[in-house]
Amino acid sequence: MEDVPARARVYVLAVAALALLCLRALPSAHTPWPAVLLLAVVYGGCERVAARWQFAGTFFPVLLAGAFLLPPAAAALVAVPGALLSPVDDPPRGLRRTWRAAQLVLAVWAAARVHGALGGRDAVAVSDFPYALVPAAAAVLAFCVVLCLLEGGLGARAAGGPAAPGGPARRIWRGPFPRTLAPVAVHGLAGLMMALLWRSPYGPVAALLVLCPMGVSWWAFAQYHRERAAHRATIRALVQAVDIKDRYTRGHSERVGQASMMIARELGMDDERVEVLRFAGILHDVGKLGVPTRLLRKDGPLTPEERRVIELHPEYGHEMVRGISFLGEARAAVLHHHERLDGSGYPYGLAGGEIPESARVVAVADAFDAMTSTRSYRRARPVDAALAELGRCAGSQFDPRMVTALLRALTRHGWHPVATGDETRPPRPRAAVPSLPETRR
Repeated sequence: MEDVPARARVYVLAVAALALLCLRALPSAHTPWPAVLLLAVVYGGCERVAARWQFAGTFFPVLLAGAFLLPPAAAALVAVPGALLSPVDDPPRGLRRTWRAAQLVLAVWAAARVHGALGGRDAVAVSDFPYALVPAAAAVLAFCVVLCLLEGGLGARAAGGPAAPGGPARRIWRGPFPRTLAPVAVHGLAGLMMALLWRSPYGPVAALLVLCPMGVSWWAFAQYHRERAAHRATIRALVQAVDIKDRYTRGHSERVGQASMMIARELGMDDERVEVLRFAGILHDVGKLGVPTRLLRKDGPLTPEERRVIELHPEYGHEMVRGISFLGEARAAVLHHHERLDGSGYPYGLAGGEIPESARVVAVADAFDAMTSTRSYRRARPVDAALAELGRCAGSQFDPRMVTALLRALTRHGWHPVATGDETRPPRPRAAVPSLPETRR
């Protein structure tokens, strides 16, 4: 939201106004203010702990417990202090806090309305279990739907421009909604346990004890995300080292990662595998750290012996990453991304199905970016010309499935690579080299 478009700001303010309308029933003698205050304090404390652990998320059990215990307006109010007082790193901070508070108010209000309409509060009051699960499940579903619709609406307005009919809605149901529903359902179950204990003879103190195991699991999840962030930082450091050493291909690794991810998604791979293929693309040239810099920066044609030294970089790279277990099949891609389907590639001359699928994905992404990027010895080719060349070499050098997947992905999304400073440098004369495979790749 740093440079928030005007239409997105208007959208946030409209959502905030709608949230205020949901709170209009608060001045009522029936509002259980002690319960609202206690839940608001607990929720605010959870948000502060989350910020201290550097965990990007919201502790929904407290909010959903409020939806199961309180009238809609009172339940919605529980989210406001924590959302407005939570730390925000990026500007505009006021707008971000307002958006978060309004979004949660509407989601909790909707969940409480659905829960109450299905008799959920009565079921909680008399500890009618398992019937209490039915309205609670409906409330969780409403909570998720509202959150995802609001996020999708903000995203559409922040992006600007006309959208394809049904496009944003389809992305919500295929993207954020399935990913949000499962964790929120777990939080909803914890919130229901809190509500049932709150209404039991044991009271609010017993209800708050439910948060202890949830907090431990949340902390473990935060540790996992920290570890993943450390892994990504390590990968970035390796890639930056390669970019500094081989200045003529600066940015190449990130672009190959982007193209590999597009191919993987087009092939229908799951999100975890797509991420691994992105890592494979980013790290495919990390072995160049073991190649003498004078060869990577040489202006003239390479001698056969120099070419053989450069062709060792996949093996160097594999040695560097083989101990990083979370990379999975990305390690095989680093080793085999210069193999060819006809067996004439390197380092081992694998052919056809002997070449790992991850390596076949990265090979196409690597060649595509090499052709569409300006190098020291020639200007970039147009995307259409690069795709035509890939098609010509499909079946002999490249897997036709990967070439077709890249073509479909580019037709659908276009190609918007990260520009690099080196691409503005005019190409220097150099002896003609074959277009595929690239001499320096």
